[in-house]
Amino acid sequence: MPYLRLLAGLLVIGLAVGCNAQTNTPSNLPAPLQRRIEVMIRSQYDVPPDVNLAIGARQSSQFTGYETLPVILSKDGKTQELSFLISADEKKLVHLSTIDLTKDPAASIDISGRPIRGNPDAKVTIINFDDLECPFCARMHQELFPATLARYKNQVRFIYKDDPLTDLHPWAMHASVDANCLADQSGAVYWTYVDYLHAHGDEITGSDRNLQKSFAALDRIARQEGTVGKLDETKLNGCIAKQDETRIRASLKEADALGLDGTPELFVNGERINGAVPEDQLWAVIDRALRAQGETPPPMPPPPAKPMAGTTGARGN
Repeated sequence: MPYLRLLAGLLVIGLAVGCNAQTNTPSNLPAPLQRRIEVMIRSQYDVPPDVNLAIGARQSSQFTGYETLPVILSKDGKTQELSFLISADEKKLVHLSTIDLTKDPAASIDISGRPIRGNPDAKVTIINFDDLECPFCARMHQELFPATLARYKNQVRFIYKDDPLTDLHPWAMHASVDANCLADQSGAVYWTYVDYLHAHGDEITGSDRNLQKSFAALDRIARQEGTVGKLDETKLNGCIAKQDETRIRASLKEADALGLDGTPELFVNGERINGAVPEDQLWAVIDRALRAQGETPPPMPPPPAKPMAGTTGARGN
């Protein structure tokens, strides 16, 4: 298990056994710096989305050029305090290893030219490294659309990056290429294609798991979407036939540089979410990002009403 993942596991164990925080002193750092520290710690140590993280007040330390900085993790009424060091110039954070606050890996993700779903000018961006054959990605996609988009409306925008895990999913690369061919002409048609594949993965795979049939199905569906979307048929057919993987390979290289080891992997204004998490955890991350941008998240929807005893399941004669 990688060191950072191991440390994250120890943090969660610590919370589970009820370690208590030693201080409740409010932070004396500027709010933007607090947010940057939170995002980097969550990303570097894979802190689960449902664990709250607060920054305490920095104090003098025995290390020249550094001050102590408590970081408090809490969940279900249990808390744990971790001691970090922050440099005097507020550019370095140390806890057994050093986090460079000036180098946010997520900030380097290339989203130029990618189709956008949601408000293009939204202050919160959700980037999803997606595999179009991955069942967990399909589950995440179905949580994002329509429920999450409907909840946040114009407060967020969604951007997908290609991360086909070809060792596990043999038609995922071909699907990404076809999706990008559609995106070259229409972002809306791209999203329609992605929606379809994430809802009909078993249909593409087929009962006999014939890869050539899967490729043919992907191409057929892409052409059908292109026809409905009134795309340039000649251009689309040429792109599909060429099967140029250059852009997908570049996206895969980005995923490797970020240390991603599976799909889906999301970044919400830089805060990383590892895997298909429950809806409430995803929304907690988005809410944090909105507040950091000075926006108010929408109110939580009321829980579904429980049926009254004896009012369901019976049919009159």
